[in-house]
Amino acid sequence: MTSAASPHLTGGLDTLVIPGRVDADRAELTPRGELVHGCADVLAKTLAGLPATVTRVDLDMAGVHFMDTAGLQFLEVLAVHGQQRSLTVTTANWNGQPRRILELAGLDTTDPLAGPGTVSAAAPAAPASSAVALERAERLHVLEEEVEQLRQAIASRPVIDQARGILMATHGCTSDEAWHILRETSQLSNTKLRDVAAAVTASAEADGPPPSPELRTALQRAVARRRRG
Repeated sequence: MTSAASPHLTGGLDTLVIPGRVDADRAELTPRGELVHGCADVLAKTLAGLPATVTRVDLDMAGVHFMDTAGLQFLEVLAVHGQQRSLTVTTANWNGQPRRILELAGLDTTDPLAGPGTVSAAAPAAPASSAVALERAERLHVLEEEVEQLRQAIASRPVIDQARGILMATHGCTSDEAWHILRETSQLSNTKLRDVAAAVTASAEADGPPPSPELRTALQRAVARRRRG
């Protein structure tokens, strides 16, 4: 028994799959991949395919390594399924970035379904005067910001890795030294790290544009400091 989601929005090819097994009246599911857009539909399809004799559904989340706000919808589908079918549903072994998202959402990281209630990204807004509603909105805002920052970091990684390789070949430095050069150049020029890396990569191409004078000066200073160090 396995269900799969579409490729995720971070640009990779990792899909969500939910293999599992049924032992008597208990279903054990082991999701693997990412809880992003479409994950709730995959879970709903998986749950619908379980035998009517199942009275307990346990999910081992150790194989899930990324989660955005769609993961809250995943939990909501699971909770609603349990309520409608009068089933016991649990999730366990949340780790890494998904665990951090649960913390930001104010959920129990041991089992978010066992806490005071599942936070739904699509839940109707409570009255604006409610302190609980305001706290929940703030937590979701922080959650969305952190996920977006992670997405940007993932998108930036290829160009940063390319720039590090160029600096290593050009200046005979190590990978760590190239990283420090990029970071120091970013600080000296007050330029985003990804933009520094993109400028270094572009300048290495045939007929590529050279870095701006400010960026070139900052890069030279960063390289000189690394050599002296």
